[in-house]
Amino acid sequence: MDVTTGRRNLEGHMMWKPMSIIAMVLALAGCTTVKDPPMPVSPAKSEWSIAIHGGAGSMAPGRFKPEREQEYRDALAKALKAGSDILAGGGSAMDAVEAAVMVMEDDPGFNAGRGSVFSYEGHNEMDAAVMDGATRAAGAVAGLTATKNPVLAARAVMERTPHVFLSHEGANRFSEEMGIEQASPEWFAIPSRRRQWEEFRAKQVGWFDKDLKYGTVGAVARDSGGHLAAATSTGGLTGKRWGRIGDSPVVGAGTYADDRSCAVSATGTGEYFIREAAAHEICARVRLTSVDTQQAADAVMAEIGEMGGDGGVIFVSKDGESGFSFNTPGMFRGRADSNGVSEVAIYAAD
Repeated sequence: MDVTTGRRNLEGHMMWKPMSIIAMVLALAGCTTVKDPPMPVSPAKSEWSIAIHGGAGSMAPGRFKPEREQEYRDALAKALKAGSDILAGGGSAMDAVEAAVMVMEDDPGFNAGRGSVFSYEGHNEMDAAVMDGATRAAGAVAGLTATKNPVLAARAVMERTPHVFLSHEGANRFSEEMGIEQASPEWFAIPSRRRQWEEFRAKQVGWFDKDLKYGTVGAVARDSGGHLAAATSTGGLTGKRWGRIGDSPVVGAGTYADDRSCAVSATGTGEYFIREAAAHEICARVRLTSVDTQQAADAVMAEIGEMGGDGGVIFVSKDGESGFSFNTPGMFRGRADSNGVSEVAIYAAD
C-alpha cells in the first residue's frame, strides 16, 4: 500500500488557499472575481461501520490457487457479514467485533483459534484482546492452550474481573472457570499447521518461522450509538519460544479503541508494533492533531517500516470512516457500512 496517500490528500487540500487569495485581490481591485474550485464532497457519514482483517504478509497475486483464494474471500465475507448483521440490527460494536473474530477463529485457514500455529515445543499458545471505546475498558489473554475462541476469554476478563491482562496457566484456569468452551489438542491439530512446525524444526533456522504471513485476525467497528470497539486474536508465530507474546493482546500495541478518536486492530511483526505502541499512537494522533485516521495510520505504518517491521492495521474512526494501511504485498481484509459498502480484498492492488 502507498502510505503517502494521506499526505497527497492533505497537500491537495492546501492548494486551494492561493486561489482564494488571488480571488480576494481581484475582487478588491474591481475585477471580475475568480471563483475557487469546488471543494471535494465529503463522503456521507456512516451510521455504523466495520472493518476486519485476517493477517498481512507475502500474499502476492499468484501465491494461492484460484479455489484457495476464493475460500479466503468467502471466509472474510462470512466474518464481515456476522459483524455487519449485528450492527445493522442495532447491536453494539463490541458484539459485532466479537462475532466477526469468532468466525475467523473457527476457520482453520486463519492463524487464530482452531487454525493457530504451533510453538517451538509443538503446542498451541493463543492470545486475544478486546477494548470498548466508550469506557476504554479492556481485556486480554495470552498463552491459552485449549480455549476454542480466545476472544471470548478476553471479553470475560474485561467484563467479569477487575483486571486487564491474564496469561498462560492463570488465563487457562480462568477460561475454564468462566465456562468458556474448551477443546482437546486434536481440535487444533490442523495438518497444514503441523507441517509448518515440522519444517521449521527441521531447518532450525532463526528464532521463529518468519514466513512473512502474519495470520492474526481482528475487527473494529462503530455502532449506531456512536460507540467504537476493537478485537484481535492470534496463534502467534510458528516456532515461538519461552512464552513469547506479540502485539495482538497488548492493549495500545495491537488493539485499541477510544470513542474520542478511532478503533484499531493490527497484524504483523509484533515486536515492532509493541515498540511503536501502534494502535494507541494512531488514535492519539487523530485525537490530538489535525490529521485524519488514514493519515495517522499511514504515518505510523511508515515508522514501523523504517524500524524494520512489516504488517498492517485496520481502523474505524469516530465518524464511521473505515480503512486499512499495510506495507506488505497483501492483507486479508474487508469492510462494510450502513451506506452500502461491502467488500473484501487480499492483495495490495485489490
